[in-house]
Amino acid sequence: MKILKDILYKVAIEAVKGPTDIAINKMDFDSRKIEVNDVFVAIRGSISDGHDFIEKAIQQGALAIICDTFPENIVIGITYVQVKNTNSAVAFMAANYFGDPSQSLKLVGITGTNGKTTIASLLYQLFKKAGFKVGLLSTVKILVDDVEYKATHTTPDSITINHYLQEMVENGVEYCFMEVSSHGIHQKRTEALHFVGGIFTNLSHDHLDYHPTFAEYRDVKKSFFDNLPKTAFVLSNIDDKNGPVMLQNTAAKKLTYALKTYADYKAQILENQLSGLLLKINGDEVWVKLIGTFNAYNLLAIYGTAVELGMESMEVLRLLSDLESVSGRFQFIVSTSNITAIVDYAHTPDALENVLKTINDIRTKNEQLITVVGCGGNRDKTKRPIMAGIAAELSDKAIFTSDNPRNEDPEVIITEMEQGVGPQNYKKTLTITDRKQAIKTACQLAQPNDIILIAGKGHETYQEINGVRHDFDDMKIVKEILVQLGK
Repeated sequence: MKILKDILYKVAIEAVKGPTDIAINKMDFDSRKIEVNDVFVAIRGSISDGHDFIEKAIQQGALAIICDTFPENIVIGITYVQVKNTNSAVAFMAANYFGDPSQSLKLVGITGTNGKTTIASLLYQLFKKAGFKVGLLSTVKILVDDVEYKATHTTPDSITINHYLQEMVENGVEYCFMEVSSHGIHQKRTEALHFVGGIFTNLSHDHLDYHPTFAEYRDVKKSFFDNLPKTAFVLSNIDDKNGPVMLQNTAAKKLTYALKTYADYKAQILENQLSGLLLKINGDEVWVKLIGTFNAYNLLAIYGTAVELGMESMEVLRLLSDLESVSGRFQFIVSTSNITAIVDYAHTPDALENVLKTINDIRTKNEQLITVVGCGGNRDKTKRPIMAGIAAELSDKAIFTSDNPRNEDPEVIITEMEQGVGPQNYKKTLTITDRKQAIKTACQLAQPNDIILIAGKGHETYQEINGVRHDFDDMKIVKEILVQLGK
């Protein structure tokens, strides 16, 4: 049991009705999970407003209500706390409830459009190989050292974050690497966390279904760095035009990384092959198993972060050379007839262009590049024609198909994609709504030495259609089809 006034520490309180020196069981913002002696936090979401469920929470046993507006019906015996912002309040309350766990380990946040999962996951992998106990909060999974939990959001809610951070502390975890999404920052899920470092990867077209403008999207990302303490460090990609912007108002130690310009951490690509990259990082050469310019940036960010966290540079290089690619991030197989099938999470125009350019840089051009790509439903519609245009331009054949249509008609999504294809590329495109059939067609078209890219879903093992998740694993399916076809 916790005392309510103790978990309200640092919360911006406007008014209180009732006592706060009361013992409470747990806290939640989902009224369906409220039980006797719990605290209900009424959050205004994009779909529903928690203030509409205050009465239900009390009926289920809530002892206290945290809200930004007092309800008309005040129930005797219930404590009501009016706060300035309930999203902010739940962030501080969760940290207090779980004993402020982020203060007891070294937490590094990674934000940007692309590269977050790869950097967070590979930092976890690198520090594990170095012998540390490590935590990971990512799109793909949550790891408390060796124990794995399923992830549901890029950045979980504040209660979930602090729950896992507390578990990490209890299990002796020293470092935790965390993806920080623009949604998470905007909804203040990371507000009460203590970060020792922050990494900026890049900024490109994404999430304009949530953020009204690109400027707001950029400024939300920037606010993460603005709020870091002076004891932390910021490592920013200054080859990206928004890299210097992220450093403008932070009190943290400012550090940069780049491939094209002078920076604190500088890399040069000496060789780029399907088997790996030869890099020169700050004057020292290292061979790594990952490929592509985008991964050179990711590895440079990892190198800089590890050095800033106190690891010796030559040891970091040794560990970099041993890192394995992340599930669904340029993950590839080579079939018996030498067809290369690549599965990648690329679901933004910039990410898709990076992957396709990487493949085109490596291949001989004597083979076909066949791209299977779709766009998610109920998400930023403006990127659909852009992604289709990129796929058609940079591939020999582009097959447009379903991604996760969610509650939209997949054929409407594909029609919107097709608007971005230039007339010179029409004959290079096919439309096959069923994703499995699209992958099968790509495999049927592929000849020995050809390359198939299946983009958009990466690590996901489901396809979401009309609110239902169906089993669907791009890598598993392409492997099975190539075997069935004897290729």
